[in-house]
Amino acid sequence: MFQRLTSRVSHAVDAVVHDDSPTLLTRGYDFGERIWRRVQPGARSAPMRLLGDETAFVRGAEGVDLFYDESRIARHGAMPGIVQETLFGHGSVHSLDGDAHRHRKATFVEVAYEDAQVERLTPWLEREWAIERDDWLDGGTRSAYEAAVGALGRAIMGWAGLPGTPAAKTRWSARLAQIVDGFGVPYSPEYVAAAVNRLWSDRHAQRLIEAVRGGSLAAPEGTALALWAAHRAPDGELLPSRLAGIELQNSIRPMIAAARFVAFAAKELHDRPEWRARITAETEERGALVGGTLATMFAQEVRRTGLFVPMLPGRALVDIEIGDVHVPAGGRVVLDILGTNTDEQSWAHPHRFAPERFTDVGDYESVRTFIPQGGAEVATGHRCPGEKLVIAGLSGAIAVLSDPRLDILDKGLAVNRRRLPTKPASGGRVRASGSGRSCPFH
Repeated sequence: MFQRLTSRVSHAVDAVVHDDSPTLLTRGYDFGERIWRRVQPGARSAPMRLLGDETAFVRGAEGVDLFYDESRIARHGAMPGIVQETLFGHGSVHSLDGDAHRHRKATFVEVAYEDAQVERLTPWLEREWAIERDDWLDGGTRSAYEAAVGALGRAIMGWAGLPGTPAAKTRWSARLAQIVDGFGVPYSPEYVAAAVNRLWSDRHAQRLIEAVRGGSLAAPEGTALALWAAHRAPDGELLPSRLAGIELQNSIRPMIAAARFVAFAAKELHDRPEWRARITAETEERGALVGGTLATMFAQEVRRTGLFVPMLPGRALVDIEIGDVHVPAGGRVVLDILGTNTDEQSWAHPHRFAPERFTDVGDYESVRTFIPQGGAEVATGHRCPGEKLVIAGLSGAIAVLSDPRLDILDKGLAVNRRRLPTKPASGGRVRASGSGRSCPFH
């Protein structure tokens, strides 16, 4: 008995000592690079231990195919609770599998995925980005990130059928942006703020759902507000109002989260004046901010290289063998998102920022190793159905940031790779051309 107890204690100590979880907090986006050093260059899998479980760290097309195979990998229970509850909300679609996931996902597809929804969003984006551009030209001092939180938030909330003044929508957008900013730093005050904002946002969204169901608030037909208020579970019952409100937020939050990509776009545009000139010429020729071919190519490369979600966890439903790594049923499989988007076997010169690689790539979903917002099929897998909306919003931001009447300032463009999630430190300071250059505080 003593020997068994000693063995169990020894095993527990070994698991803690060799667990890779603390390294994720200390290494941030360089975590994956450290794990891949354990195996031969080009390997598709590497062994690791995460939260005490044997884990396969996977990348590339092989990793994507495994991770999104629902017969072998489950999402339910895989995401640490401190992340799941804060970022996505309790009981959200992100934690579902199988028929339950497909049923809930169908409403997301109806809400956001169809091209008609992108067309409906475009006028909102044009208006809100023009407002932010004009504010900068009038001497405004918001960073690219701050402007994006407001512009993308107001646009997506108007598109979703949500009531409120522009100022109220901007404030709620800031709360949702802070949830995204704080979910990955559970050791900090930012995480506490994210938890508080999650509680506030859940209550607010729940009240909107209840107001629509009670008849005191009209929801325009076909909007996210109307569809989630009417959504029924597989048993035919209306989705509980709190959960419907959570999914309403999950319909708009990805757009607001894309403000981080806007900050990265500002950094990349600052370093590439030739692209700013090309995008400006395209914008002037089209007479529109959203959807330009060059701006969209640039947006896609920002999404490929921008540091956002570095990895995603899943649970092995069966014993898994990938490469030289074995994971027993109940263990974990972690998809290296960043390592797949920059996989040397999938991309030419993967660490080079090259928007031209997306020339004539209309069907980006068919590129198996391009997974900035999840992979596999939109309708049946876990790829974000709001991806088209995000690309439209980001293209509008890039068109505005390319305006020659605006300067993207040098200071504050460094990126802290240890913080999850991250962005250029300043968010990308933007000023009207010739303003603020001599001021040491700007």
